[in-house]
Amino acid sequence: MSASQKRIGDDLPREFSLSVIMQKSPSANRWQSFQWEAVGVLAAAKANAANPQHAEMIYQQQETSRYLHAGFKLRLHEDECESYYHNLLSANPCCYVVADMSDDGTPTPFMVSFSFDEAHAYLEGDEAIYAVPVPAEIYQWAEAFVLAHYVPTKRSKRKRADWRKPEGGSHGAR
Repeated sequence: MSASQKRIGDDLPREFSLSVIMQKSPSANRWQSFQWEAVGVLAAAKANAANPQHAEMIYQQQETSRYLHAGFKLRLHEDECESYYHNLLSANPCCYVVADMSDDGTPTPFMVSFSFDEAHAYLEGDEAIYAVPVPAEIYQWAEAFVLAHYVPTKRSKRKRADWRKPEGGSHGAR
């Protein structure tokens, strides 16, 4: 391919830097004094060197506080395009924040994914998963990535074997 022939999607960024916003608020559960949830992700096209393990308080009102975890990278992979495609077409497209839970119940996010399949795999491994709305920049980037790399496979009906016919051509011989 010559320099003048660019493929669709060649000019897309390979990754996005993200920050996760976690919220701690009073719980209605009498066994738990606080509840945690991811309330959003913020996108930036350039790298951020912050440590996701370190959280900076960015908001506090009475007993509710929000913490910013910076330093995440979101990368899209061609073999996950079908999952991205279905996420984009869903009623509420999401980014999935995957977090480890400490002994005291405090989640520490360690990854952000756009793939439901990947998030589900972590959920089966007992990680905490939070679905948050997709920022517009990430939605547009993922949409362009899917348009450039996803080719839907045509579904075909499988032929069922006729269970009434004996296998191997023998007719009732025992």
